Amino acid sequence: MRQELLPDGRYDEARGERASAYTGRYTVTGSHLHYVDDTGFTATGDIRDGVLYHEHLVLYREPSPS
Repeated sequence: MRQELLPDGRYDEARGERASAYTGRYTVTGSHLHYVDDTGFTATGDIRDGVLYHEHLVLYREPSPS
């Protein structure tokens, strides 16, 4: 799984072989994220110590290319 948080408040999430499996918008308040999928589904997440806890998932930032 890959989730890209774009600077314009949109996100793009890939699952397995499905690129852009989920897309929508997100807002950030402090360290809390609120997601609204383009289908209307909502979810939340929290960033703690640089790690995104998104519902039941734990997501780590990809290392920057050298």
